[in-house]
Amino acid sequence: MNVFTNQQLIQQDTEHLIHPLHHQGMHSNGLVWVRGKGAILEDADGKEYLDGLAGLWNNTAGHGQQTLVDAASQQMATLPYASGYTGSTNPKAIELAERLSEMMYPKINHFFFTSGGGESSDSNFKMARYYWKLKGKPEKTKVISRQWGYHGVTLAAMCATGISSYWPMFEPRIPGFVHIPSPYPYRYQAPEGVSQGIAAANELEQAILREGPETVAMFLAEPVQGAGGVIVPQDDYFPRIREICDQYEVLLVADEVITGFGRTGTLFGLQHWGIEPDMIQFAKAITSGYFPLGGIGISDEIHQTMTDSGTPWMHAYTYSSHPVGCAVALAMLDLIEKEDFPTQAREKGARLLKNLKEALEDHPNVGDVRGLGMMCGIEIVKDKATGEEFDASEKIGPKVHQAGVERGLFSRVRGDVYCLAPPIITTEAQLDQIVEILKDSITEVLG
Repeated sequence: MNVFTNQQLIQQDTEHLIHPLHHQGMHSNGLVWVRGKGAILEDADGKEYLDGLAGLWNNTAGHGQQTLVDAASQQMATLPYASGYTGSTNPKAIELAERLSEMMYPKINHFFFTSGGGESSDSNFKMARYYWKLKGKPEKTKVISRQWGYHGVTLAAMCATGISSYWPMFEPRIPGFVHIPSPYPYRYQAPEGVSQGIAAANELEQAILREGPETVAMFLAEPVQGAGGVIVPQDDYFPRIREICDQYEVLLVADEVITGFGRTGTLFGLQHWGIEPDMIQFAKAITSGYFPLGGIGISDEIHQTMTDSGTPWMHAYTYSSHPVGCAVALAMLDLIEKEDFPTQAREKGARLLKNLKEALEDHPNVGDVRGLGMMCGIEIVKDKATGEEFDASEKIGPKVHQAGVERGLFSRVRGDVYCLAPPIITTEAQLDQIVEILKDSITEVLG
């Protein structure tokens, strides 16, 4: 049996494999992951790393969960695939939809399954347009989302994503996508006498009025913005958003791809503020990344409108309601309940955030330390007093990331914001280790 080093495998990799966010130079020192256990990843050279981002925000259960492996294996042996198109279904998909209805927001009881988050975004765009056409309002087609929001990078999802670096190579963008400022407590400037949260929410009302309420189908928002830098909204933000959506007949769509299934300390993110969406999209933690699966959920009212119309929703994916994915999701929901992931995330996340603040807040280049549940962001700045950012050419965030990798912590940065979202099963000792590594890494780069 041939055993190859990490660098040998990377050289082979570059011959034929194209990666997400592909960049040959950046990949030349990449890592080849060969196994994982709990919150630990191991590369081809045998070096171990703390998985600081749970893969890509998804592996909440950690590596080596045998119940998830068994669920996939047993289903593959029984029925590896069957079409989920109208006129065809399977028991695991039926059971999963029923199970989600029991644990989801009360008025969301109907589900369509996808392969992941980007497909879920596109499915909701089409669902919203279909719904408004059935309601006799075909002009309501536009999607409003937020700067720094991430909703995937399929063509339509990319247009909703508010991180502009994803756009230039693929423009022109699809018309009908509008972005408003994010409720970014560290950077959003509210008018005098108005709270940040209310002012940021009112940006939605202003956008609806500019575009024309008769043209706006939906507002898409992550409860906590993840890839955009772990932006936690103000407590008065989403209640005001809900009011605005109701006033102008705009569907409120919660992108819970990252925040769903316990990550923030509640089962779903908007529960922190007592708000229900009209539609939801999810993926990632529903299978902990053990099998690609996502989906959307719609309100009873939207579903009844579909049913009463008698017309088909002409939207489909080959792998919708994939029996193996649904089987793994059911096993994952059992695990979430058995191990009480929301409570774990709440308690461990509070410890992680407290320790990060104690370790980093006094550093002259750490402008903000924020988080909710097992999601944290550390914003590195040139001037702590003013919040002035480093020039992008200095690549401070990537340098901190690399210093962390060398010390055995693998995560991700958005510019100069270091993002953390380790598996929910990460031990307290490992969380403390993450803090120490990050402190030492920032000190190495910035003194």
